Amino acid sequence: MKIDFSKGLIPAIIVDDHNGEVLMLAYMDETAFNKTVETKETWFYSRSREEYWNKGATSGNKQIVKSIQLDCDGDSLLIRVDPLGPACHTGENSCFFNWIEGEKQELMTSTIYKELMSEIQERKVNPVEGSYTNYLFEKGTDKIAKKLIEEAGEVIIAAKNSDKDEMINECSDLLYHCLVLLTDQGVSLNQVEEELQKRSSKKGNAKQERPEIEDW
Repeated sequence: MKIDFSKGLIPAIIVDDHNGEVLMLAYMDETAFNKTVETKETWFYSRSREEYWNKGATSGNKQIVKSIQLDCDGDSLLIRVDPLGPACHTGENSCFFNWIEGEKQELMTSTIYKELMSEIQERKVNPVEGSYTNYLFEKGTDKIAKKLIEEAGEVIIAAKNSDKDEMINECSDLLYHCLVLLTDQGVSLNQVEEELQKRSSKKGNAKQERPEIEDW
């Protein structure tokens, strides 16, 4: 089935490939569509400025195209992307953040981090004999913190050795122990994600309390 560009512009609905969140609605003509296919980044035509624009070209919040679907009439596109930052110019993840009716629903995303965090939390509530996670909880915060420091050192050594396989293994250990420490301290993964999102929405701001960390 061919795309119907007979009317010039067609709507393109942009969706986060990771969690299915609708990020934005923009318009494409045949040229913008071809640029999108060619570069694997979203290109649109601005009706107000009457010019083509590459999403994230200025802000850095590019959208890497993962798949493109066409509707039954051939005149609308659904594009799934890997967003490299907020879709909205306001700093929000999605342009659709204004609720008119109904209750706001939090996105339920399933990632290996959430799955691992859930398992670690389960171990704390319902200990399993012989579990390394429970061993760490039994030893307490000092032991967990010590392991985190050790793993961070191993990551640095892996980087110095330029050993990618070693880096992957050591970073996996580091992230696991970080999740254990978060659970030990009663901090949820959602709280960390919310803080990261706040920092992401402030990208480029000159004044930050900790610019070396937050002004990324």
